[in-house]
Amino acid sequence: MTMPEPRLTSLAHGGGCGCKLAPAVLQDILKGMPLAAPFADLMVGTETSDDAAVWRLNDSQALVATTDFFMPVVDDPFDFGRIAATNALSDVYAMGATPIFALAIVGMPVQSLSVDTIGRILQGGASVCATAGIPVAGGHSIDSVEPIYGLVALGLVHPDQVLTNRGARAGDVLILTKALGVGVLSAAFKQGRLDAAGYAALIASTTKLNALGAKLAGRTGVHAVTDVTGFGLLGHALEMARGSGMTVEVTAGPPLLDGVESLAVAGLRTGASGRNRDSYGASIDLPAGLPAWRTDLLTDPQTSGGLLIAVAPGEADALLDLARAEGFDRAAVVGRVVDGPARVRVVA
Repeated sequence: MTMPEPRLTSLAHGGGCGCKLAPAVLQDILKGMPLAAPFADLMVGTETSDDAAVWRLNDSQALVATTDFFMPVVDDPFDFGRIAATNALSDVYAMGATPIFALAIVGMPVQSLSVDTIGRILQGGASVCATAGIPVAGGHSIDSVEPIYGLVALGLVHPDQVLTNRGARAGDVLILTKALGVGVLSAAFKQGRLDAAGYAALIASTTKLNALGAKLAGRTGVHAVTDVTGFGLLGHALEMARGSGMTVEVTAGPPLLDGVESLAVAGLRTGASGRNRDSYGASIDLPAGLPAWRTDLLTDPQTSGGLLIAVAPGEADALLDLARAEGFDRAAVVGRVVDGPARVRVVA
């Protein structure tokens, strides 16, 4: 008698971008790394915790390189592969680049999962890459205690049109292209508290490619871009604030995925949300009386989240129209950039 396979999420201690090391832990690790020697063609490195590395190839091309992988956030293997691949490609798009190919990163507990299940994970990732118009041209696999899947993703952009998290200017409007709450929905899923509508919202958001980013390269008024993933909206806004040397104001009530508010009000939160707040909370100013559940959502880890875009106020409406035309129907203004120290201020 063949034993049923375990749920994918039961094999992992965390899932999605909630697996990321807490920002404070990551900073402690990286501060011991030796400084890289100067390389004239390295346009973007680790200086401002940007989404990808950028290397100038010639006067008209720069190579964008990134890697991203994590443990399952859902049990369906095809959906897991789709989510992980969408998330990995997001970093290329956030730099304004167009992907050219990907390599698969595969770590699987081969004693627990069938070849068919593992194959479905890879097929899910390959389907997303096909939608993006690129091949999965290779990769590497290992026998792992927990299931891990992701991509090395490479893209190209003109050197003069690279988007970074460090160009925001005072007066810029902040636009977020996807609603928040992926972490809460994924936690509800693991606890058996997510209904069919909530699962559909989770999958729709996490498998929506941020291909809009490639259309922002060279666009008038777009000054800074990052994607919102494991550190939550406040964490990635803080990276933009530090990279730009500005204060970033974020609304306390950004758009939320359907069903998220009721779950959050009922007390559902992720462990990563608390770790995020503990890591960077000293650089966040919160308004008096802000309900704890709202703060939790602002630090909620977003697996395959949206793009956070700093754009000149006169171009904001046109950018919102573009985002919505590209299928980001929940795109909205979530804040602004002002003169001040490199901090984030939450405004009611």
